[in-house]
Amino acid sequence: MFGTVLIANRGEIALRVARTCKEMGIRTVAVYSSADEDSPVVHLADEAVRIGPPPAKRSYLYAPAVLQAALQTGAEAIHPGYGFVSEDADFAEMCRAEGLTFIGSPPEVLAMLGDKAEALRVLSAAGLPVLPGSHRPLSSVGEAVEAAAGIGFPIIVKALSGGGGRGMAIALRPPELPEAYAQARNAARAVFGDERVYLERYVESARHVEVQVLAGTKGQVLHLGARDCSVQRRRQKLIEETPVPGLPEDVAAGLCERTVEAARAVGYVGAGTFEFLLDDAGEFHCIEVNCRIQVEHPVTELVTGVDLVREQLHVAATGAPGITQDDVRLSGAAIECRINAEDPARGFLPTPGTVDSLVLPGGPFTRVDDHVRPGMRVSPFYDPLLAKVSVWAPDRDQAIARMERALSECAVTGAGISTTTGFLAGLLAHPLFRDGKHTTALAETVEPV
Repeated sequence: MFGTVLIANRGEIALRVARTCKEMGIRTVAVYSSADEDSPVVHLADEAVRIGPPPAKRSYLYAPAVLQAALQTGAEAIHPGYGFVSEDADFAEMCRAEGLTFIGSPPEVLAMLGDKAEALRVLSAAGLPVLPGSHRPLSSVGEAVEAAAGIGFPIIVKALSGGGGRGMAIALRPPELPEAYAQARNAARAVFGDERVYLERYVESARHVEVQVLAGTKGQVLHLGARDCSVQRRRQKLIEETPVPGLPEDVAAGLCERTVEAARAVGYVGAGTFEFLLDDAGEFHCIEVNCRIQVEHPVTELVTGVDLVREQLHVAATGAPGITQDDVRLSGAAIECRINAEDPARGFLPTPGTVDSLVLPGGPFTRVDDHVRPGMRVSPFYDPLLAKVSVWAPDRDQAIARMERALSECAVTGAGISTTTGFLAGLLAHPLFRDGKHTTALAETVEPV
């Protein structure tokens, strides 16, 4: 096992990774921007290195600074968390060149699956169903119009290097395609530095279902069940849960088995998530692979008892998971809610500011992943996630009741700061969510509070 691991991230995921490393006796190095010098992970880690000013491009995304911090502190491996460099094939290749272990998929896999159009071709060849689409980058509106004629409307234009629900635009009818193409291309350039886009058939009413996999370097692949992430706003997740409500066990098992076979076929390594849309006809369509730990991984940990970060470290150090498929037992139901510093009444506009007081929930079978303390400033430079509240219960109804209770305990105050807590409570109370019949359109129907 590694002696020292550098955590190339910030916020709650950096703290979460550091905690597992501590439990395993692994020395930790935190990196931080000047905006995060008082963050909890800086104090928990054995060593901390300032890598730049607040803008991510000059700190957390600036590979030379991250690599230098690893080399100067004697780190043997880098855990990238999620976001930032977690799916950056070039960064993984730089780690390899410097003799550092990148805790994630190898650069070849990241490059293949990071190109969303190429990933769909590869996944289709591996036996997973995919939506009709161009499955190649389109360099002009004319190419997009031509490709759309063979796909059919509605169409979604997606960034080739996209992720996190960004770099997308929808065209319900042919006249809307030029504007959607331009919008997605501009967003892709601004967010990912890569303006290439492709087309895919847009499923208006769908469930968002994903399968968690864990894979070694010699074809050892196992799954840890499926999650439902259908509660979204602007294609960004708000509430996640497992098991998938309303999905028969045999159907879920079949999906997981097909995903394992596909992961093995494409040579996947590490922890990752294969994401699907489930349409009204009951058909699954694979839309992408996230080659990293997911924000919503706590719900899987709660129903399986498996520490996914520990398993990531095990795979990176030994080439194999520390568990087998027979070790995975799913029990009960778990739900996670993301508490963001956003104002739902103003289109989920981020609300940075200094936190005056903070009360987060506790109680039976209630887990909180957070990184905010009273007196800390919620920075405008990063994702506005304050905390993730996750609960476990023997069944879904009890899990919903437990989450409602947990959210009622949350209280964050500070000048200008609003949170999504009340909006999340409204979503939990919605009849469609209660009945497990919600789709990705649910959040658009709930009045912001």
